[in-house]
Amino acid sequence: MEAKTLWWIVVIVGGFLLGGILFCRLIPLKLKRIDICAASDDGNPGAANVFKLCGWPLGLFCLVLDMLKGFLPVFLTLKYLDSSSPAFVLVLLAPALGHAFPLWGSRRGGKCIATIFGELIALLVVSPAGWILAALYIFFSVAWRIRPHRRRSIVTFGLFALVSGAYECYRKRYAIAAGCTLLSGLAILKHLMAADAPAAAPAAAPERAAGREIK
Repeated sequence: MEAKTLWWIVVIVGGFLLGGILFCRLIPLKLKRIDICAASDDGNPGAANVFKLCGWPLGLFCLVLDMLKGFLPVFLTLKYLDSSSPAFVLVLLAPALGHAFPLWGSRRGGKCIATIFGELIALLVVSPAGWILAALYIFFSVAWRIRPHRRRSIVTFGLFALVSGAYECYRKRYAIAAGCTLLSGLAILKHLMAADAPAAAPAAAPERAAGREIK
């Protein structure tokens, strides 16, 4: 096996496995003994619930970690490999897919937004896709507010797939176009799955959730 092929495998598989580490659930559980999945209304292991249940310092820390697990595989690929390769599509997809459908534990994965943004930040050196997604989120949050947040994210990622896909195809960066489209589809799927899931039980207070964990 060629060294370059081995590196592609390491980055793709490593990105998927790293994506599956749900920092937003594990860190509050270890540091504060709060299971945010049990204590939140939606059961989502995401940074928003850490902010809500554990405060902004821990929320910010977990948010950065969720972004880093998307940032690192893309950054390393852009630095040492070839972003025009079809394999780069899998590099982009792997961390978000691991976060959405983790191998570790029995809990469902998150909705991928922070991890996708981490990937797009790394991608800014070659593509404005991150600015496109951020601009769409700001527009639908401020100028033309769409509620609830789930619907806003679905609309945002749907338009992001169209705009970024068209732009990257125009620039002949087909792997990036395909990656952005697949990431959008994954984010939309996770938000639709959250909408179809049975209604969560009333949120437990953090103290009660913590108590269940340490018994």
